[in-house]
Amino acid sequence: MALAGTPRSRGPRLRRALTPYTLIAPTVLLLAVFLVVPVGSVLYSALQHHVVNEPYDDAFVGLDNFRRMAGDEQFWRSLAFSAKWVAAEVVLQLLLGLALALIVNETFVGRAVARALVFSPWAVSGVLTTGIWILLYNPATGVLHHLAELGVGDAGTSVLGNPDTVFGAVVVAELWRGVPFFAILVLADLQSVPRELYEAASMDGAGRVRSFLHVTLPHLRDAIVLATLLRGVWEFNNVDLLYTLTNGGPAGATTGLPLYVAQLARKSYDFGYGSALTCAAFVILLFCSILYLRLSRFGSGK
Repeated sequence: MALAGTPRSRGPRLRRALTPYTLIAPTVLLLAVFLVVPVGSVLYSALQHHVVNEPYDDAFVGLDNFRRMAGDEQFWRSLAFSAKWVAAEVVLQLLLGLALALIVNETFVGRAVARALVFSPWAVSGVLTTGIWILLYNPATGVLHHLAELGVGDAGTSVLGNPDTVFGAVVVAELWRGVPFFAILVLADLQSVPRELYEAASMDGAGRVRSFLHVTLPHLRDAIVLATLLRGVWEFNNVDLLYTLTNGGPAGATTGLPLYVAQLARKSYDFGYGSALTCAAFVILLFCSILYLRLSRFGSGK
């Protein structure tokens, strides 16, 4: 019999210790190839003067691309729009999604059909959503045209072409697509609330409002924090709907930071500065996400 600690006995133990790492090695390798390498490539490009149609001028410029942001007015305008866009979308989507989840969580005739209707916009792509809302906003044949015929509003009004109305128009279009996400997530958590808690609250004299505030909301806290964080990141990175609906117009009024980066790469082929903007967006999102999770004490159960 091999003595403990001998090379012969250490072999099986070493193999057992290495087995978990061997099993996750393919996943780690894939992450390195498809995540680490692209991120490293973007960071490398951010430190270069890299304009595709000026290959003779490629050079290492250090932090010059990041210093350039300070004087780039369009960068600050797009960042301000992104912040305004995320705040409006996340708050409205949360409130409407929570309301819809509470409604379809009740028992009534046709609840299955109502749930299907509530959740169906989430399955629609951003480009198709754009097509639907372009038709609805069409000043000649859309909803606004028919409302004008009824005396509501002015005929021929283009809400997507007016800087005063375009923000509200794109917010409504994205709400139609984004609200079901919150409704799905909140409804799933609502169905896990123990009925005994509501019964105890009722016995203590709590009505529907107090039960919602002191039983339902505390139970949904982590789900709401997670949903708002995910949706905030996704809305910050929203490009498809804004690009296809307004192309960032009119006059840059709906150009968010990711869309600005895409336009910069597509029109100017300035991949060095575009990469620097992407790095800045990543740092902003990372900082805001960590701060939000710390302030909300996600997962603490308090």
